[in-house]
Amino acid sequence: MGEDPVNQSTVRIGAASAPIHHGEVLQGAFRVDGRIHRGLVTLPCRLYRAQAKFAPEIADRVRVRPPWRRKALRGAELALREVALLTGERFGGYLEVDSDVPLCRGFGSSTSDVLASIYAVADAFGLVLPRETVARITVEAEGASDSLMFEQTAVLFAHREGELIEDFGAELPPVHVLGFGTGDPVDTLSFTPARYDTAELDRFDELRSMLRHAVAAQDAALMGEVATASTRINQKHLPIPHLEAVCAAATEVGAVGVHTAHSGDIGGLMFDRYTPDLGPRVETARRLLRDLGYDEQWRFTTGD
Repeated sequence: MGEDPVNQSTVRIGAASAPIHHGEVLQGAFRVDGRIHRGLVTLPCRLYRAQAKFAPEIADRVRVRPPWRRKALRGAELALREVALLTGERFGGYLEVDSDVPLCRGFGSSTSDVLASIYAVADAFGLVLPRETVARITVEAEGASDSLMFEQTAVLFAHREGELIEDFGAELPPVHVLGFGTGDPVDTLSFTPARYDTAELDRFDELRSMLRHAVAAQDAALMGEVATASTRINQKHLPIPHLEAVCAAATEVGAVGVHTAHSGDIGGLMFDRYTPDLGPRVETARRLLRDLGYDEQWRFTTGD
């Protein structure tokens, strides 16, 4: 990207990366202090990552490559606004984004782009922005955001407000996931938000409590129960072909649950990482999914 055009003693070329997620463990609407907030809990994944570099310039605008990454550009602009508030100095610059994250599938590709850009801007000025600030400006850049800025703990995140509903205080229980593609990619922002009835709101309250206990006890089976229930509730809003057959296959092979991207086209069979005969069980699951027409498959493991 060339030499840093601004004083080398105060700024530098910033570089950063951001993670992705693999759909949601829980997504719905939740009662908080008499109000209802849409929220989600994402499943961490290390299959892909977004990278960004930012070179500050004494200028009034930010340029981005490739030019179509407009959300990343907006993220960098908003991060520079935070820099100006902290330092009293205004900069533009040159942003370069490189990502291998598949688009519109439920991996959090746009959030990953935006986060990497925000982090790269902050790194250029030697700053670490608070996660709450990053969450707020990420939602402002995107309109709705995943919770990828909270990497060290599982959170229930109000993805259209940029605020935490609940921090569960630890990472999700570790699982091995057999991922699969369920259909056509989805434009998250054009996707009409689900409208939940009172019974569903009551159920989401129960699932939130169950997930809290699953995290505290590191209980993968209980987390899988939450994920499957959330998937079934959202089935009427974004249907997954052969969902009941997928759930039956999960039960047959001893998976703890089924999770999906509730505004995407990916899903996964979740296994306890420490399940005996995990390899043969996953291979049987692969065959059962292929029998249902799900030929696009991949595997990954969460946790350390």
